[in-house]
Amino acid sequence: MGVTLRKRKNADGTTSLILDIYHNGKRSYEFLKDLKLKTKPSSPIDRQTNKENLELAESIRNKRAQELVSSGYDVVTSFKSNVDFIQYFENYISKYTKKDKRNMEGACNRFKAFMKKEGIKSLTMKQLNENIVFKYSEYLRETSQGEGASSYFKRFKKMIKQAVREKVLLNNPTSDVTIKRDDSLVKQVLTIDEIKILAETPITNGEVRNAFLFCCFTGLSWIDVKELKWKHIDLRNQKLTKVRAKTGTETVVNLHSTPLSMLTEPGQQEDLVFTLPSNTAALKSLRSWVSKAEIQKHITWHCARHSFATNLVHYKTDVTIISKLLGHSTLKYTQRYTHIAEDLKREAVNKLPTI
Repeated sequence: MGVTLRKRKNADGTTSLILDIYHNGKRSYEFLKDLKLKTKPSSPIDRQTNKENLELAESIRNKRAQELVSSGYDVVTSFKSNVDFIQYFENYISKYTKKDKRNMEGACNRFKAFMKKEGIKSLTMKQLNENIVFKYSEYLRETSQGEGASSYFKRFKKMIKQAVREKVLLNNPTSDVTIKRDDSLVKQVLTIDEIKILAETPITNGEVRNAFLFCCFTGLSWIDVKELKWKHIDLRNQKLTKVRAKTGTETVVNLHSTPLSMLTEPGQQEDLVFTLPSNTAALKSLRSWVSKAEIQKHITWHCARHSFATNLVHYKTDVTIISKLLGHSTLKYTQRYTHIAEDLKREAVNKLPTI
């Protein structure tokens, strides 16, 4: 095991510097392409430049050697521990290939917002500690709804575990910090009666109204309804076929008369079905509408999807069919709606007066 600095003369009168790395019976080479020497320095400046480049190359060689040694022991080199945290996070995401990449990006963006709120201008890997992680978890709880906080923190912990595996971190600062999944989905579900009240309540933005009610009867998420095009809708057979942006799975939903009534005259295949504002503007309009309808629940756009699933359970739809309609990859995510439906029944019974 070792790292040797080697030189190789080039035809253009320069000398390349190369690290010859031998580790675990394998040899590899790292070319220091920005640190070339002049083979025959003709001036004091050339000689000084050669000297500085050699010193820098030797410094890099030492760091690489330290990394090789530390890879066999529980130590972290200063070279790795001084890596910028956000830079490492973004680099991790750039190589991430799983379906929840958008959630991983969301966790990173939330951490950036957290740093801004806390006045943290920069953060190295060695500066990340349990106190910062705990504050980040509290920030997620304060700024997220439903399962958002636990979802983002789960991805954050996944990235940290990878940093520990790569010995960029020696200890895992997230080990003793947890965010339990928020199971208070009952508050975020609209019953059929509440959806009827909402439909009868005036709203300034008709597109937001129609799109939200459409989602309540199709289970589409915000990103999917915003990107919905006429090519996804088969009016003759009253079907919607769309690949979910989040998972990449195809969803086929038979269109009920209610979502069909939310549609305008069909446009070209590539035209959007609904002309919606930004997510922030749509959410503001939605909350104002819910408040005007006097529905005492914290409703977000994703609640339309929850409501669709829960109401299907309420009307005795098989959980396997619901899973397919939602585009879930497993039944695990769908079965939680059976518990929500039972909670709604229990809540309804508890409202009966005592005698």
